[in-house]
Amino acid sequence: MTNLKVETREKLKTVSTATLATALFKRGLRNQMIQDVRPLDPGNATMVGEAYTLRYIPAREDLNPISVFQDRGHPQRKAVEECPEGAVLVIDSRKNARAASAGGILVSRLMKRGVAGIVTDGGFRDSPDIAKLAFPAYHNRPSAPTNLTLHQAIDIDVPIGCGDAPVFPGDVVVGDAEGVIVIPAHLADEIADEGVEMTAFEDFVAGQVMAGRSILGLYPPTDERTLDDFAAWRKANNR
Repeated sequence: MTNLKVETREKLKTVSTATLATALFKRGLRNQMIQDVRPLDPGNATMVGEAYTLRYIPAREDLNPISVFQDRGHPQRKAVEECPEGAVLVIDSRKNARAASAGGILVSRLMKRGVAGIVTDGGFRDSPDIAKLAFPAYHNRPSAPTNLTLHQAIDIDVPIGCGDAPVFPGDVVVGDAEGVIVIPAHLADEIADEGVEMTAFEDFVAGQVMAGRSILGLYPPTDERTLDDFAAWRKANNR
């Protein structure tokens, strides 16, 4: 059962990860950006969904032969089949992209199940195929070897670290062409509201700068004229 409001999801789709990072920084949260991940296709729509997690540990060879995939309860397989519709599968691969976190078939299955996207701080195999999907997918770099060579799937739906960011199940994950950020669940509504307001102001500022205006007194808006101009701009642009 999702706790993410439809209106909050839609608002977050209009806000950049850069703006969200600033809003979180104002609240003392500095490490919510998942480091060193990038979209396979930057042209995909903005990804928004609640985190459903998969955790890998270093593989122990006697416990991680290829036959483990015959077990329907294998954590990686369970994660793919149980990740809720509209959620984002976030994988802790220990920032190790020397073996794949998942491949094209599993990612395609997530897409067909209505999952909102996938993120790993490791790598994907079949990355050219994944890049062609209309499905947000983020990783560190391509990685052909199967996950079994280095990663042992051990837990699902537990707190993890992904690219140095703490990720708790149910946190709200947002990904755009720049990267992925994690919003603590209890802050999602207020961050979305603030993000929409910040985006409107930044769009105004960008237009002013392109028209030749100095940033002094404009960004931040320390001149009274700036707020008056912004109010007029909002009215004229229905923002």
